[in-house]
Amino acid sequence: MNTSPKIAIIGLGYVGLPLAVALSRRYQVTGFDIDSRRIEEIGSGHDRTGEVEGSILRSVTTSFTAESKNLAGIDIYMVTVPTPVTADNLPDLSTIQAACRTVGAVMAKGATVVFESTVYPGVTEDICGPLLAEASGMVCGQDFFLGYSPERINPGDREHTVDRITKVVAGQTPAVAKMLAEVYGSITSGGAFIARDIKTAEASKVIENAQRDINIAFVNEIATIFTALGLSVHDVLEASGTKWNFLNFKPGLVGGHCIGVDPFYLAHCAQQMGLNPNVILAGRKVNDSMAGFTAEEILRQLASGDSPEPALRFLILGLTFKEDVPDLRNTKVVDLAARLRQDGHQVDIHDPMADPAEASAHYGIELLTSLSEGGGYDCVVGAVSHSAYANLTGEALAHLLKPSGLLADIKGMWRGMELPADVRYWQL
Repeated sequence: MNTSPKIAIIGLGYVGLPLAVALSRRYQVTGFDIDSRRIEEIGSGHDRTGEVEGSILRSVTTSFTAESKNLAGIDIYMVTVPTPVTADNLPDLSTIQAACRTVGAVMAKGATVVFESTVYPGVTEDICGPLLAEASGMVCGQDFFLGYSPERINPGDREHTVDRITKVVAGQTPAVAKMLAEVYGSITSGGAFIARDIKTAEASKVIENAQRDINIAFVNEIATIFTALGLSVHDVLEASGTKWNFLNFKPGLVGGHCIGVDPFYLAHCAQQMGLNPNVILAGRKVNDSMAGFTAEEILRQLASGDSPEPALRFLILGLTFKEDVPDLRNTKVVDLAARLRQDGHQVDIHDPMADPAEASAHYGIELLTSLSEGGGYDCVVGAVSHSAYANLTGEALAHLLKPSGLLADIKGMWRGMELPADVRYWQL
């Protein structure tokens, strides 16, 4: 192994940028992204994802570029581009395929290409390897080598960062696997675990989020049952959580780039082999239905008798897919808003963490710039438990509502709060 390999990170999003920063403490690192605006922001010390602080960005030695020509002469390429799904929930490998063509066009003999993107077993060797060979004119496994090390970034998590977690690694050969274990192991206190082979490492990643998705689906399903029984699932979970081995999962809208997407990769792989992934797809179905269920329940709480409800004014607090992060990818809050608007209701949305331009470009949503803009709502929906919302007082929340307005608490963040007498409260 080259004791001081040159490393390039391909894709500088939630995964790639923190990885580039961590590696730059020991190695010469080049960070590449096709988004030139992203490169400019990083160069000025700004990370729109909020994962890396500006002071750290301004101090790193990493070279950031949007020019693929600057990727020549690299020993290890680490590909961290997104792997989403199509509108039909099928794997969309177009971005990772484009990354292969970019790397293949510039890499030299002896290079190793490591993939961190979530894929189903076989993608690295059966799809990426041939693409790299075609673009480079070299022989995979002879002139260049493949590796896989699944990312485990949890947006907004300051405890399980890339320099603290265990990194799973796998290589096309034992020597490659050992080299990757040394490189990744040198930047994390959690060490490196060498998986049996690349397909095993790919499978280990795709089931991590599928498992979490299924557990949340169970909690979401019991939330629908308990709602029908007049119980709050948050109250039930609080009681059950006193048992030492009870799994602590919470109900809600399951979005984001990982949990709401990765199970479809595993399901696709199973279906390609003629297998029916019953549990995986059932979990997806339950979680994807929660926005509609929640909207229907809120509307039921607001209904008065058998007469049709007039157009109501709603304020949804939160648009990102989880608390205290700016990540809008695959957020299910948009489905909640769409269901409420379907009946002709007016829906305003506020989120201090989200980028207004991104919300407008991707979802056609114009965010309120301040909570002081609005008031007199029939219903305020707590959709994302940002700290800014969890810390609101009862008086501040009441100020947003009409007299006898409904405070709908999806996340249970205002449980136990003393509210003015004219505020109605409902929690999932």
